[in-house]
Amino acid sequence: MQRLKGLKLVAKAKKNQAFEILTHSVAPGERKVIEIEAAKLYTHSPLSIPVEIINGQHAGPILMVNAAIHGDELNGVEIVRQLINNIDPKKLKGTLIAVPIVNVFGFIHKSRYLPDRRDLNRCFPGSEKGSLASRMANTFFTQIAQRCDYIVDLHTGAIHRTNLPQLRADLSNPETLRIAHAFGTPVIVDSPLRDGSLRSEAEKCNIPVLTYEAGEALRFEPIAINAGYVGVQRVMQAIGMLKASRKRLPEAVIAKSTSWLRAESDGILRTVVTLGEQVEKGQVLAYISAPLGHSEIELRAHKGGIVIGQQTLPLVNEGDAVFHLAYFTEDDEMVGQAVETYIDEIIEADTDQLTNGQIAVPSV
Repeated sequence: MQRLKGLKLVAKAKKNQAFEILTHSVAPGERKVIEIEAAKLYTHSPLSIPVEIINGQHAGPILMVNAAIHGDELNGVEIVRQLINNIDPKKLKGTLIAVPIVNVFGFIHKSRYLPDRRDLNRCFPGSEKGSLASRMANTFFTQIAQRCDYIVDLHTGAIHRTNLPQLRADLSNPETLRIAHAFGTPVIVDSPLRDGSLRSEAEKCNIPVLTYEAGEALRFEPIAINAGYVGVQRVMQAIGMLKASRKRLPEAVIAKSTSWLRAESDGILRTVVTLGEQVEKGQVLAYISAPLGHSEIELRAHKGGIVIGQQTLPLVNEGDAVFHLAYFTEDDEMVGQAVETYIDEIIEADTDQLTNGQIAVPSV
């Protein structure tokens, strides 16, 4: 065969097939919204989980991005909304399954839990004949999650607790480790699998899962939303669903361990450090005082690390978890600088639209 100089041969992308789910079929290059019935209200009105399927023009992996397994964790809902509004099926390889609200009961009531006070993320894979939580978990896991090649599970801190953008993942899985680095949060926590969680059960099925934690429940926080949106896009690029970017990925550091620093007294909390800040052993992180201020104690770090979570409510009881610290094998100053650089980049991606209630879409 004659060699043609200067001619670059590009392999033609394989055309995708229709994506079949339940009784629905989504053709290549199309998108469709379906409703998965989760349960019924007391009135017998059906309550369903909204799902959008975006089936790419070309063949590729199946990725699910889901939010609000805990019904009061709202940042992920906005991340999913941004994502589906900015995906062109004709440029997508593979299939994106977008689930903005898994725990529809909790979402309606602005609650983390289901009506029976169960945590849905401790009920997977569920059962067809179990509790309400178990049945919902079974429906979601068998009809949606098990169809996927990858999952990104979006979370926030609980009420009155906020998290630095971070990933929780089982890094013993090489593919999970690879996409965790691609997501690009400054801190990755090598977190053991917890029985009953979506992450644990999916990993048992050889589905790599990233759990993204950022911000606080019942709030929209631009940094948490922007960081999550950018991270999901980077994962899609890393697994071949979107065209790869030439931009350098931020340096992520793996935490060797984490621990909570707890209040040593009851009273009013005044913090003097913020998320992402590097702290040293013995450093004062907060003061806890009596209402009249006649007595006060200092809350000091037991060892050096980075603040990755903290309580936002200024009222504490003795034993309350106040600061979540991560510890690293790398030098804390280097990690602190990486976190600071990351946050600066995310802030720079914002626009004035944020002050008008609009969420800016940063480029990747």
